[in-house]
Amino acid sequence: MMEKIKLGIVGFGFMGHCDADMMATFDDIDLVAVADINPDQLKDAPAGVETYSSLDEMLEQADINTVMVSTPNPSHPEMVMKAATAKKHVICEKPAAMSVALFDQMVAACKENGVLFTVHQQRRWDKDYRIMKEVYDKKIVGDMYVIKSQLYGFNGNMHDWHIYPEMGGGMLYDWGVHLIDQMLDMVHSDIVSLYADVQNVINEKVDDYFNIIMKFKNGVTAEIELGTYYLTPKRAWFIGGNKGSALIDGFNGEGKIVRTAHLLENVPGKITMTAAGPTRSFGPAAPGLLLEEPLPEVHVDHRQYFEHFLKAFNKEEEIIIKPEQVRRVLCVMDAVRESAKTGKAIAFEE
Repeated sequence: MMEKIKLGIVGFGFMGHCDADMMATFDDIDLVAVADINPDQLKDAPAGVETYSSLDEMLEQADINTVMVSTPNPSHPEMVMKAATAKKHVICEKPAAMSVALFDQMVAACKENGVLFTVHQQRRWDKDYRIMKEVYDKKIVGDMYVIKSQLYGFNGNMHDWHIYPEMGGGMLYDWGVHLIDQMLDMVHSDIVSLYADVQNVINEKVDDYFNIIMKFKNGVTAEIELGTYYLTPKRAWFIGGNKGSALIDGFNGEGKIVRTAHLLENVPGKITMTAAGPTRSFGPAAPGLLLEEPLPEVHVDHRQYFEHFLKAFNKEEEIIIKPEQVRRVLCVMDAVRESAKTGKAIAFEE
């Protein structure tokens, strides 16, 4: 029989409420308490859930064995280390920390106190990502040379604390953490070099556009591009291989595999005129040349993150989002900022 997680959430804002809603779907996770320094945030706490004005108060009085840290980014290290010192297991919202050095302190505190520590990188269970990971893992389009992950928005303005750099605002901290984590979880290879462009398009103080290009030791080039002000909302993936291409447009994984019925034959001296000019590679494809197949089916949900944590809590399996993986993402983010600042590619994990 599974031991129950008795959970306390510190930080009962947007994500804290989302986490509380998720916990209500589990029989083996009891949401015991929530804490927030803003009393207004606690007014709609679920019935029967204790409310506290601080993490210290909750740790001292609530009967909990696990803390979920859902406070603003800069406070994560303090909250994690306090919970660990109180011998509570810890789930931390992303980004775990605003520097690698601070993250190392968090990991050390959790190890010293013998508690589980993981980060809420739930977008490893996004349907679009998991479909493309299946394409990659099974080499459905052959030997792959390029992977593109794109996320475009239509509004552009940051909101709330996201407009403040010192609070961890901007898109690299917000979505970049997820998109980089997905790519590193997919491509298990050292990064040879990294080049990045980070811009403030319509936000004065924080980034709202980035383009990251990573060259992996296994020959794959990965590109991650995000823009909040593209005015063409889109979530897209592309994987190119020597036996076809895989495309996705949308978080629900709408897309296809495309292959060719046969390769272009070299016919010396023969010119083919098309609407695009004298070309046979870039003009309209002849009927029947391109063949489409469905993408693999996957069945995933963000709830599975907590299903896995529950098993790790009961020592049935290892934590999936491991601290060393989180640390690598933070190191990549440091390299992204350095490359964007210098305008040069960064040699990374050679």
